[in-house]
Amino acid sequence: MKHYPAEFKADAVALYRSRPGATIKSVAAGLGVNTETLRNWIRAADERRPGAHSTQQAASQAGGDDVQAELAAARKRIRELEEERDILRKAARYFATETRW
Repeated sequence: MKHYPAEFKADAVALYRSRPGATIKSVAAGLGVNTETLRNWIRAADERRPGAHSTQQAASQAGGDDVQAELAAARKRIRELEEERDILRKAARYFATETRW
């Protein structure tokens, strides 16, 4: 059984969430981890996010206001893009140090 650092787990979950059409299987294969391992990391991350589910429910219960739902979706997408950007920056730094021209 392999041990992965917490930062790697968080980055893997963020990568999965940043790709709406991606499957857990495809992301896990790209990272070289087991599919069930990534699925467990995602579940654990969801449990640690206190307002993740209540925000969407509150928006839908507030009279079904489409503007609030759209705003919540936009904020979620912004968070996903920011996470993806951070992951790509880390990868670029890593590969910049690995590459010795």
